[in-house]
Amino acid sequence: MTLFLKAAGLKAAVAALALGFASLPAVAQESPGTVLVLDASGSMWGQIDGVNKITIAREVVADILADFPAGQDLGLVVYGHRERGQCSDIQTVISPAPGTAPEIIKIVNELNPRGMTPMTDAVIAAAEALRHTEQAATVILVSDGIETCNPDPCAAARALARSGIDFTAHVIGFDVKDEAEALMQMQCIAEETGGRFLTADNARELTEALQQVVAAPVAGTFTFAAHIGDAGGGDRPVWGWQALAQPLPLVPDVVRWDISSRDQGVVQQGTGNPFTVELPFGEYEVTVHSQLHDISSQTRNMFSPQSAREAHVTFPPAPPQPEPPAATVTAPDQVVVGSVFPVSWQAEGLNPRDYVTIVPVGAKAGAYTDYHRIADKSEGSLRAPAEPGLHEVRMQTEGTGEVLVSTPIEVVDAKVTVTAPDQVVVGSVFPVSWQAEGLNPRDYVTIVPMGAKAGAYTDYHRIADKSEGSLRAPAEPGLHEVRFQMEGSGRVLASTPIEVVDAKVTVTAPDQVVVGSVFPVSWQAEGLNPRDYVTIVPMGAKAGAYTDYHRIADKSEGSLRAPAEPGLHEVRFQMEGSGRVLAAAPVEVVEGKVTVSGPDKVRAGTEMALHWDGAIYPRDYITIVPAGTKDDDYGDYIRVGDLSEGKMTAPPDAGLYEIRYHLERERRVMARHPVEVLAADAPMDDGAGLEVPKTGKPGETITITWNSGLEAGDRRVAFARADQADFSWISAESITGRDNLEITLPPDPGRYELRFLDITNRKVLGRSIIEVKP
Repeated sequence: MTLFLKAAGLKAAVAALALGFASLPAVAQESPGTVLVLDASGSMWGQIDGVNKITIAREVVADILADFPAGQDLGLVVYGHRERGQCSDIQTVISPAPGTAPEIIKIVNELNPRGMTPMTDAVIAAAEALRHTEQAATVILVSDGIETCNPDPCAAARALARSGIDFTAHVIGFDVKDEAEALMQMQCIAEETGGRFLTADNARELTEALQQVVAAPVAGTFTFAAHIGDAGGGDRPVWGWQALAQPLPLVPDVVRWDISSRDQGVVQQGTGNPFTVELPFGEYEVTVHSQLHDISSQTRNMFSPQSAREAHVTFPPAPPQPEPPAATVTAPDQVVVGSVFPVSWQAEGLNPRDYVTIVPVGAKAGAYTDYHRIADKSEGSLRAPAEPGLHEVRMQTEGTGEVLVSTPIEVVDAKVTVTAPDQVVVGSVFPVSWQAEGLNPRDYVTIVPMGAKAGAYTDYHRIADKSEGSLRAPAEPGLHEVRFQMEGSGRVLASTPIEVVDAKVTVTAPDQVVVGSVFPVSWQAEGLNPRDYVTIVPMGAKAGAYTDYHRIADKSEGSLRAPAEPGLHEVRFQMEGSGRVLAAAPVEVVEGKVTVSGPDKVRAGTEMALHWDGAIYPRDYITIVPAGTKDDDYGDYIRVGDLSEGKMTAPPDAGLYEIRYHLERERRVMARHPVEVLAADAPMDDGAGLEVPKTGKPGETITITWNSGLEAGDRRVAFARADQADFSWISAESITGRDNLEITLPPDPGRYELRFLDITNRKVLGRSIIEVKP
């Protein structure tokens, strides 16, 4: 039951409480959904501590999603994974649904990064995937670079937040600590949608960041409002958790709220109408007291992630109220647009939530812009509007908006100037200065095309408390303006023309390079963005496409890695963000001449010597895999480094295998050699025809034989432990003049080997294992 308390009926109310409460019904809602937006652009092939960022992301996502609640909706949006240079390469791979975590882990493990970074449009796609739900939902964006497609991520995020989709975007910047523009864009997306912005520079930090934003909520925000009207309860307040059928005025006087639990007693209390608090999920008793009615009312309900977040209690119409007390308000006669100015007031007996505000002369009662609660003070400050004109500073009542007192104030334009060079190079950083007093520290200077609408912006600099700063020129040449604009309204207070001209850039590379090799590249360019870069792409690729790349920084030379496939390519000098090509040089990528060799047969688990010629890159590798294995797969491996030979251990299982030389880039196979792996105790013969018993007892004399006619040179039959080096032995005898030999087995049981050795040529012509056991 729902209970109201009146001062005169307190005993009856206590008696009713003793009978217990019936909970208000929780409104059934669907579980909050989550969409993971993952960056699969080409830059995810970059490395942190020698490991590709996409590899780190795969492992971290798998760990986090392994514990994701199976009953909660989860979706996946990926961008940059199908095509190079395409801003439209965004895919909702998995729509939000319960139990999708295993499939998402599988898809993420198969991603092959290659394209652009349409970060903002991917968040929009994720939000659209959540549009079907009325429950607050979460978008989690993981990205390692700057937005390369949407010119204004902040404006897009702001528009998305106003679109009616109830969602929050949490953004994790992965390996972006040195990218100021990317950090600013990501933080703006999170802030505009009410989310969190976190950064991560390695696998551990990425795991911690994802854990923070994926963690299931343990508390929620709930809002309570007290209204005046006829809700069918007579003189008793009526509680409800559904939206009101029609708007009702709020109780204008002091409303007090007390929220308590059986375990902890009072957990929240305060005044306000509406009254918004964050509560750990659980069962609570809510008590409201209207000072206007001198009535209290209580209800008990379960507060959970699925319950409604707003409660309404409707009090009966209030008795007539006395006239409000006299009040005065004082403000300057004149203030500058956007400036903060002082305001003071005198009033007694008012609601601490009554407020002073500034509005145009003639605005309706209750209208407001910037405002200041009177609380228990008599002075404060307001921010002037962006447009000049005649205004009023008013003191208004909370809830009803009744104007208690007002004073006129004129808002005048500020005297602002902005200065910039007459001409700058595309993509360069240039100085800008301004003169302005009394304005908002969040007003800013920006550069836009000549004639752009007020409020448009590209790169920008907040004025703060300074009079100078810097901007980055756009990627395209043309006539532009540097503008001083107001925060929020975007009103232009001052501007100066500026011409953006093309840079004189050259790039040089060899005419021909080998697949997968590292080759030198140099360039000449002045005044450009240190994050512009040189890259190698197939001839005719779209502007902005890239593979391996090198930031120009403050240098004029560097190196690139050639692609794995031969063909005609270009080394390009491209601008960061826009991908505009400022210079290019043709380069032909040709096949490498690589060979690899090893034994034709080898026992399982034994060491084998390998040799290769024509090595291309130190991180290329030699591997051994079962015959027929796909070319992009590998087993145990060794890096070629700067060597031409090495050793590996043969696989433990007998069968047909291949020794392969792989390029580190794209794992392309450049050379291969077949090898048969025999059982660990299999005899091996290279013409000796060695015959040896498989077993013998300690101290037993055995006879071994071999093919006749092999006496040429120094050849011996050796008896050795199985783990001894090929030309070490326990005993050895020359075969000259004989074709058999008697040997007495040692007293110690174990695994031994008889070897037919060509001492002269350092070859093993035959070998056979014998087990000595009691």
